[in-house]
Amino acid sequence: MKANAERIEKNTVLLEVEVDAELFSQAVNKAYRNIVKKVNIPGFRKGKTPRHILERYIGKEALYEEAMEALVPEAYFDAVKDTGIEPVDKPQVEIVQAEEGKPVVFKATVIVKPEVELGQYKELEVVKQSYKIEDEDIQKELDRLQNSHAKLLTMEEGTVEKDDIAVIDFLGKTNGEPFKGGEGKDYSLEIGSGSFIEGFEDQIIGMTINETRDIQVTFPNSYQSEELAGKEATFTVTVKEIKRKELAPLDDEFAKDVSEFDTLQELKDDIKNKLIQAAESRAKFMLRRELLDKAVDNAVAEIPDSMIEQQTREMFKNIGDNFARQGLSVEDYLNYNKSSIEKMKEDMRPEAERNVKTSLVMESIGKAEGITATEEEIQAEIEKIASAYRQDPEEFRKTIESEGSLDFIKDNIVKEKTFQFLVDNAKIIEDTNVETAE
Repeated sequence: MKANAERIEKNTVLLEVEVDAELFSQAVNKAYRNIVKKVNIPGFRKGKTPRHILERYIGKEALYEEAMEALVPEAYFDAVKDTGIEPVDKPQVEIVQAEEGKPVVFKATVIVKPEVELGQYKELEVVKQSYKIEDEDIQKELDRLQNSHAKLLTMEEGTVEKDDIAVIDFLGKTNGEPFKGGEGKDYSLEIGSGSFIEGFEDQIIGMTINETRDIQVTFPNSYQSEELAGKEATFTVTVKEIKRKELAPLDDEFAKDVSEFDTLQELKDDIKNKLIQAAESRAKFMLRRELLDKAVDNAVAEIPDSMIEQQTREMFKNIGDNFARQGLSVEDYLNYNKSSIEKMKEDMRPEAERNVKTSLVMESIGKAEGITATEEEIQAEIEKIASAYRQDPEEFRKTIESEGSLDFIKDNIVKEKTFQFLVDNAKIIEDTNVETAE
């Protein structure tokens, strides 16, 4: 087989392929053996019709067509490998010559991965955020633990207070008419959580068990439903139960109950360490993201529409999967927001294009700097993943190799090393003015 690749446009390559005549003859004979089993020819048992007789009935072109359907894809992929091009979409194939006794010749017009013109990606100047953990940050986490482990006491009497859980029935109306999604039965609402429209929870404070009250609220102008945005509404609310949290005192016994530590101080120290680790992870993430954003902004690449469209489809699928996990559908979301799939995908397009460019820039930096995944690094990552899934590393490797997933692990290693390269070659300025544990 001979193959030649010629770039005819910025992201388009014309692939010219020539396949040996012998290979074509073999493909035609195979096509004959496949077709003869399916065709009934008078005077011959099925599968026993001689080839020259079969050709009279169905035409030689039918054999050639089936032979080419088997031969061309295999030859195309071999040609892609031989020429080193990187297609990003299906090729447009034109058969130039297909005749027994002569080489098969075809052309394939292929959209390929674009060339990236890298700009500055070394010595990029960034400010690294500094996080300081204060005593109140530790106390917030203790309060969260205290609340999450609180006992819920069902009140026999009394009124609803802030932080209580009120079990309510409610019915909302605008202009005297109920609206979709405005009714609930036996709904457990934590007062002060901000789960409902502003002002709703505050007006429940002071209500008693079995009391019914009309609550007046105004939907915000930015509310997701255009039909309700900015409108006044009345909710008829009945309190059916009041549940109050009983908080355990923050002492050594509390620490023993909620953690593996024996003292409150040990628990506080552990919380502080975890907050520091989380803050450092956030700082690392933000630093990497800013460096990569700058490298992407400095690069030039003409992204083929097919790559953007493929990325858009993947993003749309991910959104659909996320909705499904929440028991929703994309159709419900679109109906609620009076939108369409086309509009949603159109809105995704700028982000999709940015994602594709980012991936291409990362790959180009890795290639420019000769960043690769060593066998030791690949094996270490396999052992790490296998350990997490409690599997034997060698068996796990065999599995991912058979599934074709080994390249995914290699790519992740190269990506991580490329990120680290950007950090190691950046001008990092420490910002001591930023103090937060959020």
